[in-house]
Amino acid sequence: MSRGTELKLRTKTRATALSVTLAGTLALAACGASNESGSEGGGGGGGGEQSLSGDLVGAGASSQQAAMEAWQAGFQGDYPDVNFSYDPVGSGGGREQFVAGNTDFAGSDAALDDEELAAAQERCAGGEIFELPNYISPIAVMYNLPGVDELNLAPATIAGIFTGGITTWNDPAIAADNPDATLPDLPITAVHRADDSGTTDNFTDYLFQAAGDVWTSEPDGVWPLSTGEAANGTSGVVGVVEGREGAVTYADASRAGDLGVVNVGVGDEFVAPSAESASAVVENSPAVEGRGEYDFAIEVNRETEGSGEYPIVLVSYHVGCIEYDDAATADNVKAFMEYVISEDGQAAAEENAGSAPISDALREQAQTAVEAISAAS
Repeated sequence: MSRGTELKLRTKTRATALSVTLAGTLALAACGASNESGSEGGGGGGGGEQSLSGDLVGAGASSQQAAMEAWQAGFQGDYPDVNFSYDPVGSGGGREQFVAGNTDFAGSDAALDDEELAAAQERCAGGEIFELPNYISPIAVMYNLPGVDELNLAPATIAGIFTGGITTWNDPAIAADNPDATLPDLPITAVHRADDSGTTDNFTDYLFQAAGDVWTSEPDGVWPLSTGEAANGTSGVVGVVEGREGAVTYADASRAGDLGVVNVGVGDEFVAPSAESASAVVENSPAVEGRGEYDFAIEVNRETEGSGEYPIVLVSYHVGCIEYDDAATADNVKAFMEYVISEDGQAAAEENAGSAPISDALREQAQTAVEAISAAS
């Protein structure tokens, strides 16, 4: 069985089983939150050692939604008096709401740019922010092409499809990547996000770095071209592809369902998206330079030629303040982030969203930021 087919089967199985297993899994996650963080104290997610209440409001990346449901259930199993809400409005909207002071934290599939970083620092008491890479997941190129169960695409071929330069599925460039496949003479509908999206930012960053001769637009969370068809959110683009033969899009791999998933050209091989291949490329990627003490943004190595490394990966962050204006907010954010980075929190996300657990090194790094979260004196 190929790696691409294996991912498709695993994703389909997970989607089928999710409604049956979610309640039990999240109950275990809630118990795990208590056991994992009870020794930290001081708002660290403390298994009943600290009574938390009030509101905890987040907004941002829709890619995190399945993981966020697991994290919310696990956290509120320990702290039922906290009124938790997360609006999967998209990464750009989440960053905007956080900077405006309308939410306590943001979920973002892209690190803050310099302008956003300055605005976030101004919004936070004390001027320091955290960016924690808490959700790592491959972005899959998904397609609806009956009869084609396995599809390999080189970076330049993917770029040609999404620029509109390659318009049919039997194009010579696609055929060259798939010499043993029977490709239909079917028009390609390339579907992209209509909203400001961290997934788009990561996808266009990959195209720009790995296929710069074909894709010449700078990376951006807003789709830069007029070609193709647009839809809002992860559910929107996936829904269009599910309903239209010949359509293709990019989205969090956990949302593939019954759609085909492309194996992407890396060096001399084609690599399927998986938790393992996504984690492998992140482990070999450097940190963004010039950031603050608790800002752990990562510069993903899109041009990797490492065996088994999948370069179209999003590292999704939780963005918040090191100091908040009031103690209740600080305690709630601190306890929630403590659970999210814990082994149990990461396991809950992996089970329900197919994400790759953060490494021990990233967990230890994030713990320094979590311990620093406090209220302004």
